Amino acid sequence: MNVRKAKYGWAWSIFFSLLSVAWVFPILLVIVNSFKKKVYISRKPFEIPIGKMFVEFENYLRGIEKIQFFDALKNSLFITVCSVAVIILCTSMCAWYISRVKSVFSTGMYYMCLFSMIVPFQMVMFTLSKLANMLHLYNPIGIILVYLGFGAGLSVFMFCGFVRGIPLEIEEAAMIDGCTPIQTFFRVVFPILKPTCITVAILQAMWIWNDYLLPYLVLDIKRYKTIPIAIQYLRGGYGSVDMGAMMAMLVLAIIPIVIFYIFCQKYIIEGVVAGAVKG
Repeated sequence: MNVRKAKYGWAWSIFFSLLSVAWVFPILLVIVNSFKKKVYISRKPFEIPIGKMFVEFENYLRGIEKIQFFDALKNSLFITVCSVAVIILCTSMCAWYISRVKSVFSTGMYYMCLFSMIVPFQMVMFTLSKLANMLHLYNPIGIILVYLGFGAGLSVFMFCGFVRGIPLEIEEAAMIDGCTPIQTFFRVVFPILKPTCITVAILQAMWIWNDYLLPYLVLDIKRYKTIPIAIQYLRGGYGSVDMGAMMAMLVLAIIPIVIFYIFCQKYIIEGVVAGAVKG
């Protein structure tokens, strides 16, 4: 068996190396074209920007000015950070309740969360936008509640799997020492949930940061633009697109989430596996 693995190991290494290049290549293409003049992006998209093709940071400066990038960045950061924090806090407490309280209500709540994972967004898109408008949720605070609803299903599922693997005796010992249920959760249970918290944070942050449709439907985009919405304003009338500025803004848009993912990626598999096999 070991001989067979050694025999074909080089082939698998080459295959996955080529596969990783295929995944990274579109990102590199965007970065390369963000330093080109607009006319050369469509004519010579695969060439390195040298000579008269190279425009330094002109595309970046023009894009930042056109779409008011830093205002959009502020809105995206606020919505993403607050939404992820609210999702982690609420869904971890919900999962703890579901896992520890055995009742028809808790069981029904669990299956409702699972059901929400399979409902297509297009099915609730119209009613959601109408309800959000009626409840005046068309602002950064309001959309956090909307993201909590959409992110609860997967998060509760992952937290429930992890909580069921925590020995109940630890919580009983804390309550014997005088802790209330709330103190038991925040002092004992929540620190143990760290791997799953980080996994949920990464998955939800990547989704919320890059989301275009939900903010477009819910937010008052005249006042509150996220980065994906702001970038679309680089499309002019009659199909004209400032490709240079758009490429530059796409690069700036992916930098924060890529940095966040690089620092936290080692926790993804740990949290997913722990939440999937425990219980």
